Amino acid sequence: PAARNQPLTSAGLVPLGGTRPVDELAVNESGNRDDGRPIRQCLPLVHLGNSSNSRAIPTVVVEVVNGFTIVNNPNGEDNVKIPSKRLVAASVIAALALAACGGSDDEAGTADTTAEPTAEPTATATAEPTATATAEPTAAATGDLPAGSVIVSGSSTVEPISIRVGELAGQMSGGALDVTVDGPGTGDGFKLFCDGETDISDASRKIKDEEAATCAENGINYVELEIAIDGLSVITNPKNTAVECLDVPALYALIGPESEGFANWNDADALAAEVGSTSAPFPAAPLTIVGPGEESGTYDSFVEFAIKGLATERLGKDSVFTRADYSSSANDNFIIEGIEGAETSLGWVGYAYYQAEQGRVKALAVDTGDGCVAPTDETIASGEYGFSRSLYIYVNTDKAAENPAIGGFVDLYLSEPGLATVGEAGYVDLPADRIAATQAAWAAAG
Repeated sequence: PAARNQPLTSAGLVPLGGTRPVDELAVNESGNRDDGRPIRQCLPLVHLGNSSNSRAIPTVVVEVVNGFTIVNNPNGEDNVKIPSKRLVAASVIAALALAACGGSDDEAGTADTTAEPTAEPTATATAEPTATATAEPTAAATGDLPAGSVIVSGSSTVEPISIRVGELAGQMSGGALDVTVDGPGTGDGFKLFCDGETDISDASRKIKDEEAATCAENGINYVELEIAIDGLSVITNPKNTAVECLDVPALYALIGPESEGFANWNDADALAAEVGSTSAPFPAAPLTIVGPGEESGTYDSFVEFAIKGLATERLGKDSVFTRADYSSSANDNFIIEGIEGAETSLGWVGYAYYQAEQGRVKALAVDTGDGCVAPTDETIASGEYGFSRSLYIYVNTDKAAENPAIGGFVDLYLSEPGLATVGEAGYVDLPADRIAATQAAWAAAG
């Protein structure tokens, strides 16, 4: 699109421009989604200094589509954040933003949850059709969905899938099943989930031991359900023709804890040679790094893939993290903007975000020991691409037993129409045997 969301430098309430669809968190110049449905959106800004890890209070987007409520924001966060510390509750931000927006066609600050159902969508999957052909039909798949509400939070990577399933639930239930989805990041999502504040937690990694312990301490019982495959994509600007492939030692030398202060690509040459990279020497060009923050499961996955081995070997287990001096955000669209804005940039996002923005960013091939492999549907599904990972939803089983709407939503998620949204969102379908295992795990939990 010609119009893009641009960084805002002055305080106040500023309407967003741009022409990206709502699940990519933007609206067109007339204040509507690209498909014409209106949303309410405004942006209070708070200047927090010049640190790359400072944030503005984000836009809160509230949309009701056939009973499905989307609450999200372009900055990818539900609060003001300074590295790894929650400072302002999401509910406070939402209240401030909605109050600032003023009135609309309906009562100010009140979302209409009685939207008329639209025609049934035609779901199309981009991966092998056999991957979803064996999904067992459920009551949800035939449109028999219970009324009620479901709260989903967590991974911004999984969020587009949950949004699409939520929209489908609203359409199939005639607005009776209301789903709220947001994407503050996998880590922040698990904090909410293990505190009992959400029903389902989207995750781009497995739950950590300490998170599971918190859930257990709080009496939160859950089931883990694998729902898709992602290929964590290392990206740069398309104009950066000097770099086409990076091996794992090169990524460590450029982004690992020992690279703090490297301002140019070739500043990492000596370290890359020391750790055994064959990707160096690097170009004598500015190194602008933009990536997820520590609250993101995509950050955790990158550290696991590219940093952990060498960092543990060289510095010890307490130094398994990236360099801190880079621009970080939980919002993948912000990362795409940053990569596009610097000709010799470097960053990483989930595969769907790269795939949707191939004209703006370039995916680098990654060498994990068997040669350079680029992320594609085929290499991710086969595991040939070394940075492939599973995506999950975690369901509070006690809440599901008490609230039929949760069970209905998960039934729909794991049905053929629900699983078709994986390909629509830009990710890779699970093979049939793993779909069957997920469905069996859900059936056993019920």
